[in-house]
Amino acid sequence: MSSRISTRVAAIAESATLAVDAKAKALKAAGRPVIGFGAGEPDFPTPEYIVDAATAAAHQVSNHRYSPTAGLPELREAIVAKTMRDSKYGITSDQVLVTNGGKQAVYQAFATIIDEGDEVLLPTPYWTTYPECIKLAGGTAVEVFADETQNYLVSVQALEAARTSKTKAILFCSPSNPTGSVYSPEQVKAIGEWALKNNIWVISDEIYEHLLYDGATAPSMPVLVPDLADTCIIVNGVAKTYAMTGWRVGWMIGPKDVIKAATNLQSHLTSNVSNISQRAAIAAVSGNLDTVHRMGEAFNRRRKLIVALLNEIPGFDCPTPNGAFYVYPSVKGVFGKNIRGKTPHTSAELATILLEEVEVAVVPGEAFGPSGYLRFSYATSDADIVEGIGRIKKLLTEG
Repeated sequence: MSSRISTRVAAIAESATLAVDAKAKALKAAGRPVIGFGAGEPDFPTPEYIVDAATAAAHQVSNHRYSPTAGLPELREAIVAKTMRDSKYGITSDQVLVTNGGKQAVYQAFATIIDEGDEVLLPTPYWTTYPECIKLAGGTAVEVFADETQNYLVSVQALEAARTSKTKAILFCSPSNPTGSVYSPEQVKAIGEWALKNNIWVISDEIYEHLLYDGATAPSMPVLVPDLADTCIIVNGVAKTYAMTGWRVGWMIGPKDVIKAATNLQSHLTSNVSNISQRAAIAAVSGNLDTVHRMGEAFNRRRKLIVALLNEIPGFDCPTPNGAFYVYPSVKGVFGKNIRGKTPHTSAELATILLEEVEVAVVPGEAFGPSGYLRFSYATSDADIVEGIGRIKKLLTEG
């Protein structure tokens, strides 16, 4: 008897980050004092001027109707202007496709260029959704791991060692989710030149482009390697920069033929993105970055706080990230230790112990690659950081 669920969909793993966040929220709703470090979303409200634009848009009858699949012309033009302002990358509006969040942009990028049997090099640790999108497209994710001693940054040499005749693309993300690591301009250029030389597509996730610290920069790869533009797809969105995770507006930037093909796919998949959200996104990307910078100052303060506190815990080794709003400590030093009668040997086991014993929710490293790590999002209050990390330290230093 055949399975009720298709092999293709049955093979997909649930989003570990969303699962942890859902569990933490359910426990909170039940009255438990859970502190959640799981979700990758800013804890700030969407800026008021963006909300006002959406409110006004809701009263315009034209926004109650279907609009072009590729996105409102005004938004696509605004993305063109924003891309030049922020990245110094010159594009045209027919190189832009507006999607239902950055996650749909990632899926459609792989679905548009990957064929059955193609391999995609995946710098690891990786965002949990990347390998599932590759799998859905018929491709095979080839993990290229860099540990904490390399600041989680893969080298050209490691990529070259993983390349085969089946290598079609590489997924590049800087600043990184889950590690917060940022590639230097020299590293970005070297990877871009290597990809160009070997005729390998680059899918570059720039969703955290504005969340940078300590003077770090995140140049767009085709700006540093202009000839790469014809084999590069950029994915981005308003979610992280403008605290708009729930509005679901992302986009793809790429060669015109790829964007046209992806638009055809989206026309059958979802049609247009909500017009109200698109109008809000116009206000977001067209406005100044003052609010973004204020949020960044808060994230920077929390970054320093959480790194200092985590490194006080025996068995934890937490590099200082230069971007995004995550830290990714190695916790291998805790493995094999007795914690209230329980002995973790994996980061998944340790994460379960932290939730059950001190009601702190974190995402284990298995969601992003090898075991041995935990991801903490510091897109939460200073008070929660102090309390949550304090609970972990107290638990692991008992007796």
